[in-house]
Amino acid sequence: MDNRLDNYFQMVARVDALCRGIQDVLSGQITCSEGCSSCCTAITLFPVEAAALHAALEALPEAQQAAIRRHVAGHADGERCPLLDDHRCLLYAARPIICRTHGLPILYTDGNQRKVDCCPLNLSEGEQPLSGTAVIDLDRLNTLLVAVNALFLSHADSDSLPERMTIAEALKVKP
Repeated sequence: MDNRLDNYFQMVARVDALCRGIQDVLSGQITCSEGCSSCCTAITLFPVEAAALHAALEALPEAQQAAIRRHVAGHADGERCPLLDDHRCLLYAARPIICRTHGLPILYTDGNQRKVDCCPLNLSEGEQPLSGTAVIDLDRLNTLLVAVNALFLSHADSDSLPERMTIAEALKVKP
């Protein structure tokens, strides 16, 4: 696979470990899992995410690649993620960073305030304070993703890449 993606894959591994840790800390209070698609809307990706998604598609048998491309083409203009088929992601193992964190408690900045939010289906046991190990600092995560993307672009033909692209665009064009 493309070694320009190594930093991204390291980031994905760390995000996955963080998410598993949060799920362990909050145990039965997190209902989100594979097959839950409430948060799965059409999103745009950084070029590094698009390249990783494209590489995952290219690693599949040609018939499966063609079927996924047809499905995505048929659902590219909707509000839902075009990779959803019967509430399941067709490239779940390669899903982008934001998809990996959906539903879990996130800490983010809104104006001058730091706020915590999560999927309303989670944390049903009422409002309790969350420890720092049970939330994802979205601002830090996004800063890291921007840096990983910039490093990827420094080794790519970035003049031909848009700043962001849809999933459908990512699966048509090899970044």
